[in-house]
Amino acid sequence: MLNLFGLSLPQASAHAQHVDMLIGAFSLLILFLAGPVIVLIFAFAIRYRRGKDVNRDHAPNRNVWLEVSWTIIPFLLILGFFVVSAKMFFSIHEPPADAMPISVVAKQWMWKFQHPQGQSEINTLHVPIGQPVKLTMTSQDVIHSLYVPALRLKQDVLPGRYTELWFTATRPGTYHLFCSQFCGLDHATMGGSVVAMEPGAYGSWLSTQASGGSLATAGATLYRKLGCGACHAGDGTTRAPSLNGLYGSRVTLEGGRQIVADDQYLRDALLDPNAQVTAGYKPIMPTYRGLIGEEQVMQLAAYIRAMKTVPGEHP
Repeated sequence: MLNLFGLSLPQASAHAQHVDMLIGAFSLLILFLAGPVIVLIFAFAIRYRRGKDVNRDHAPNRNVWLEVSWTIIPFLLILGFFVVSAKMFFSIHEPPADAMPISVVAKQWMWKFQHPQGQSEINTLHVPIGQPVKLTMTSQDVIHSLYVPALRLKQDVLPGRYTELWFTATRPGTYHLFCSQFCGLDHATMGGSVVAMEPGAYGSWLSTQASGGSLATAGATLYRKLGCGACHAGDGTTRAPSLNGLYGSRVTLEGGRQIVADDQYLRDALLDPNAQVTAGYKPIMPTYRGLIGEEQVMQLAAYIRAMKTVPGEHP
C-alpha cells in the first residue's frame, strides 16, 4: 500500500523484510479484531438512535462457545506474535562470531564511530554490504538513541553502560541516521548517515582514511602509559589477576558469585573497580573515572580482548 504513494522505506538490511512482515501482519490482526467492533458501534448507533422505532428488549444469548471463541482465538493469535517477535528480538541482539566490531560514542550532539583498524568518523558510518557489523555503543553525557529507519535499527545509547546491536547491510546506498531520544537543545541537529558500500569500495575508502592504529594498538599504548602491567603482569608476584585470557571467561568474585568478563565488566572494572572484586585479591585498584574517557575505556577493552583468549574459569 505504501509503495503506491512512494512512502515505503528501502529494505537495506537482512532483517528489514522480517520486521516489515511482522508489523504488516500485526496491523492486519489488529484490523481483524477491532474492525468488527468499530462497524457494530456505528451500526447500533444508527439503528438504535433516539426516536427510532425498533425493538429495544434485551435478547438473551446463551451461546457459551461463541463467548469462549472470541476470547481464546485472539489470545492464541497474540501469543503467536509474541513468540515470533521475541525470537526476532534475540536474533537482532546476538551478533554472529564474524561480525565486524565498531565502537560508537554518542555525545551532545554528534556520533563518533571507530573502525577496528583505527579509522574514525563523525556522524557518518561507512560499512561494507554482506558483512555483519556489530555496534558497541555508549554515551558520554545523556541518553541518546541510534535510529536508522532503512536498516530497521533502533537502540538506546546510555551513559555508564554498553548496548549492542548488529546488522548486515544488503543494498548499497546512503541512509539517514537519527537520534530518536530527545537529548537537549540541539537534539534535532544530531543526525548523520550510514553509507553501505560494495566490499571492494569499502576497502578502498578505508585505505584512504587516516588511522592512528587499531583500537587494540591504542589500548596497548594506554596500558603502558597508565602502568597497568605493574599489577596485572600475571607472573605470580603481582597484586592483581592476569588479563591474559580474561575476556570471555567466567570470573569468580568475592562471595562466590561468577560473572562473564565482557565489555561491560571491563568498563566497570576500570571505572568502579571495588564494586566487583575478584576472589583472592584485595580491593586496591584505583578508579580511572575522570582520568580516561569513554573512548580510552574502549581502547583498553579492545587491547584486553586481543590478549590470548583461553575460555574457562578465571582466575
